[in-house]
Amino acid sequence: MATIMLDAGHGGADWGAEYNGRLEKDDNLNLTLAIGEILQSAGVNVLYTRTEDVYDLPIEKARIVNESNADYVVSIHRNSSPYPNQYTGVESLVYNRYSAAGEMAANINAQLEKIGFVNQGVNERKNLVILRRTRIPAVLVEVGFINTDADNYLFDTKFYETADAIARGILDTIQ
Repeated sequence: MATIMLDAGHGGADWGAEYNGRLEKDDNLNLTLAIGEILQSAGVNVLYTRTEDVYDLPIEKARIVNESNADYVVSIHRNSSPYPNQYTGVESLVYNRYSAAGEMAANINAQLEKIGFVNQGVNERKNLVILRRTRIPAVLVEVGFINTDADNYLFDTKFYETADAIARGILDTIQ
């Protein structure tokens, strides 16, 4: 079975986006750990860039990934917009959408769409270190907008289903 490196975005003093006291770094870590448990129960070897509230520079995370011998890396984030409740949905970012990472991103988005998230698609971002500096297929999943009440409601009320959907998207790709 494949080895998946899970990356909980941000951490420590870098809390990512914030909305009404809700910190992206906390949502990212909680969801990442839940995804990891599901994947492990399915027989996947799971590694993490962090399992507690610490911060590593993006280049350090890329080094950890590159030294891991993992087959894929999936980085978990929450999106944010200039104004609250402006946008909704999930978006996955990859270096090249016509790649193994692009396939995994599409599978993850499709599973998240099934539980109620708006699918904003798979988009290329060449400037993100976790996508550009890793030598394995890398996907950054923006799991709803942290400053959109509807996305937070879905994230909170369907937390396990969200973790399961991401895990199923990963499994759809590696099995």
